[in-house]
Amino acid sequence: MSLSARLGLYGNRAASGEEDTEQPVEEQQAPQRGSAQRYRAAGRQAADPVYDVRLRIQRRLADELGPTLYNSRGEDEALNDRVREVLFDLIAREETPLSGGDRARIIKEVTDEVLGHGPIETLLRDPSVTEVMANGPKHIFVERFGRIERTEVEFDDDAHLRRIIDRICGRVGRRVDEASPMVDARLPDGSRVNAIVPPIALDGASLTIRKFSATPLTVGDLVSYGTLTRSAAEFLDAAVRGRRNVVVSGGTGSGKTTILNVLSSFVPDDERIVTIEDAAELRLGQEHVVRLESRPSNAEGRGIISTRDLVKNALRMRPDRIVVGEVRDSAALDMLQAMNTGHDGSLTTLHANTPRDAVSRLETMVLMAGMDLPSRAIRDQISSAVDLIIQITRFKDGARKVTHITEVVGMEGDTVTLQDLFLYDLGPDVPPHLAQLKPTGIRPRFGDHLAMYGVQLPAGMFGTGKR
Repeated sequence: MSLSARLGLYGNRAASGEEDTEQPVEEQQAPQRGSAQRYRAAGRQAADPVYDVRLRIQRRLADELGPTLYNSRGEDEALNDRVREVLFDLIAREETPLSGGDRARIIKEVTDEVLGHGPIETLLRDPSVTEVMANGPKHIFVERFGRIERTEVEFDDDAHLRRIIDRICGRVGRRVDEASPMVDARLPDGSRVNAIVPPIALDGASLTIRKFSATPLTVGDLVSYGTLTRSAAEFLDAAVRGRRNVVVSGGTGSGKTTILNVLSSFVPDDERIVTIEDAAELRLGQEHVVRLESRPSNAEGRGIISTRDLVKNALRMRPDRIVVGEVRDSAALDMLQAMNTGHDGSLTTLHANTPRDAVSRLETMVLMAGMDLPSRAIRDQISSAVDLIIQITRFKDGARKVTHITEVVGMEGDTVTLQDLFLYDLGPDVPPHLAQLKPTGIRPRFGDHLAMYGVQLPAGMFGTGKR
């Protein structure tokens, strides 16, 4: 019932003095919706004769191969061949008549279940899917081309989803249960996994997988997608080769790690790079790279290796560059100190919505270190350590665009001074499809510093605006 119809009904009843005894439409439909959700999967399974055959063959396969099947990481080619061999034999002995399509479906589903990630294995193999989100066993969503959509894929029940979560965690030596209901892990291909289970997750276990692209995006890809312009990409290349310290700022899923990976590719091959990440995602083509990954505490609350610990250790490893996947806590203090003490050209990312917010967030994270530092001293550290802030934004249509390339100029009083070198032109008179990152006409103040490393900025790179 529309709002206008309900208002009209209420007015008529009020005028006649009648009591409103009608149950709201939402309340009438709630039990029906609950029943539909409760029996939807059962109805589909009952109407699908292949479902029972698949379960029966899967149980026989487990009996035939024993614990070896579930102790494997799914990477043993001999085991994969053995599973398929047994599957073909079991299907051949199956009394239920099966078509060729049914046989192929059973082989695929059973193989995905015992060696892969169950029903979501198909989604993980789909190159157009960038993220898989399971909100309980029956509500599975994916992100394609920046947009979220629901899929028809389902787990059998919550126990089925929990088995897949346990398998993922077991492969990386982690566990998730009531005592430790949250876990961050990664798949063998590098995809990032987050799982959370009851009692923290009120509606059942939740699984989120951010896929690791098989072929990392290059700067040419970003230019062709409109994330960057060619002139902005050339400037960033010059800034990285000229050893400027860069912070990539943006929201969740905006593409910060992609930008960081592209920036890292600009580092010359003869420099030693140390990367520090929570979950290893960066893929650098240089030869002289040391990759470090933080480690959470174990079930007893021990053994934690934080990002801050790794940043401190990296300073003793004679790095030319330190690349931190993301700073989100007191590691910001050590990162700033590294940038200020001979490790020029370091790169990192953080969560913020604007370059100004990025400066404020850096200050907040430094305070998390527990040092009783005055705000002026922290801002001095930020202004002298950070040279550029790259702001990337994800728009409503799923497009990811660099909206600011901002230089950190210095201090004026107690304020960190910023100036935009490139700005995304999305004004009231600019159609969205014509908007792009444009130079503001201001040249960076560190041009002379770049010249020390043999890097020159073309005169026309920053347009003809004000200087």
